[in-house]
Amino acid sequence: MEYNFNEIEQRWQQYWKDKKTYQVDIDPDRPKFYVLDMFPYPSGAGLHVGHPLGYIASDIYARYKRLRGFNVLHPMGYDAYGLPAEQYAIQTGQHPAITTENNIRRYREQLDKIGFSFDWNREVRTCDPEFYKWTQWAFILMFNSYYNLECTKARKHEGAKAGTARPILELIEHFEKYGSENLNAAQTEELHFTAEEWLSWDEKKQQETLMNYRIAYLADTMVNWCPKLGTVLANDEVQDGLSIRGGYPVEQRKMKQWSLRVSAYAQRLLDGLETIDWTDSLKETQRNWIGRSEGAEMNFLIENEKLRLENEKPQMTIFTTRADTIYGVTFMVLAPESDYVKLCVTDEQQAAVTEYLEQTKKRTERERIADRRVTGVFSGSYAINPISGEKIPVWISDYVLAGYGTGAIMAVPAHDSRDYAFAKHFNLPIIPLIEGADISEESFDAKDGTMINSGFLNGLTVKEAIKQMKEYIEENNLGKVKVNYRLRDAIFSRQRYWGEPFPIYYKDGMPYAVDLKDLPIELPEVDKFLPTETGEPPLGRAKGWEYEA
Repeated sequence: MEYNFNEIEQRWQQYWKDKKTYQVDIDPDRPKFYVLDMFPYPSGAGLHVGHPLGYIASDIYARYKRLRGFNVLHPMGYDAYGLPAEQYAIQTGQHPAITTENNIRRYREQLDKIGFSFDWNREVRTCDPEFYKWTQWAFILMFNSYYNLECTKARKHEGAKAGTARPILELIEHFEKYGSENLNAAQTEELHFTAEEWLSWDEKKQQETLMNYRIAYLADTMVNWCPKLGTVLANDEVQDGLSIRGGYPVEQRKMKQWSLRVSAYAQRLLDGLETIDWTDSLKETQRNWIGRSEGAEMNFLIENEKLRLENEKPQMTIFTTRADTIYGVTFMVLAPESDYVKLCVTDEQQAAVTEYLEQTKKRTERERIADRRVTGVFSGSYAINPISGEKIPVWISDYVLAGYGTGAIMAVPAHDSRDYAFAKHFNLPIIPLIEGADISEESFDAKDGTMINSGFLNGLTVKEAIKQMKEYIEENNLGKVKVNYRLRDAIFSRQRYWGEPFPIYYKDGMPYAVDLKDLPIELPEVDKFLPTETGEPPLGRAKGWEYEA
């Protein structure tokens, strides 16, 4: 018997539509089950093979659970904001909303032909004001919150090991009574001030201080900037220093961006891995991504002729998981984006450093991590080893990243492979610190053995030396013991025009959240979808787009 798929498919799909087979209503008598697919971006090209590949698998499971008696919610939607629609609008003058609507219509036709069991009454479009009203609501809640690193009584009762988000008003009350004393909150930089100082500050100064603690905060951040596209790009939108879309040059640039303080949740995320039913390999991948490391922050005095003449004694702070290796430090390395670079570069080295920084601007962090080529430039300055008092040359190299620790490291080439490669390339000293370590061909990366060439640590095991050096650092005020995480704060401001507006207005240059009752804040009309002549984003073209608090 011939399978007439055209007739059969159309008949059954019409039957499902007429009978509302996949429409889901609340039914307390049936167990609930939720099947969620990743929403596609509706491009003009239509669905690609990767869409149905995933959707078919989840559709099979949704149908299986429905036949097992579950009340299955299986929605579909569109991740409808994005750069492609805006670039098309720039080229044609057509509003991105029109392009997006046409693309969604094409996607819907294709999805219907495949016959998925979606409940289209629950369709979501991220460009719909009724949808992004709630993402704006969530942003305001994060803006009006800080992260208390201590457990609340409720979370202690639940057995939690980490803190929780709390209203920013509680933080203000703490500042009014105690200043920054006894505050255990996630923050961009550690601040110290009294209650009297807080109360004496004007509103702008107080708001600037609160920005240091907000979960959604505005700060200068290194980003992938594409001048031709006029926008910030994610790492996966850049390849070999060029934008995936258009092939335009991309450079690393420090810009003011909205970020979410995801790093504050690092320990909670680690603790939570113990409570979920995932494979051990997947959990380990997540642990490595979060990257918890225990170590110490140490302070190194910076010395160069210019600073000596100005009678200044600045210092750099580094984070290390192996403070016991301090006697094997033969050079320091700064990330190209580090604020310490300006402090360390001498007049004699300025030209060479500037040339090197221009080269590194064209590479993303991902490329720098993957690339094992050795590059670098001497800053002209030296740092003083806080234990031995020896002068150590300060170099700049793109194998050090600004986002981890302080963007500065003490290099121990005998016991770190990248430090070893750097030392060999630039003919820098290599001092072994573990008895029997063979460093003739490569670094000795083992983390056990007996300490040598290490002053008062000689004869101790590595484990004993780590513990004793941490105690020595704190007892002698050379730094502090600290836990660090690889997890970064998420940059949130990648939109140009075709994206949800931030529910923020500005007063005296400082951001304030709009009132929740005024949501959603909708996109204004603009005459062009390009940045303004003065370099502002396209939203700077909006006329009369103002907010009255």
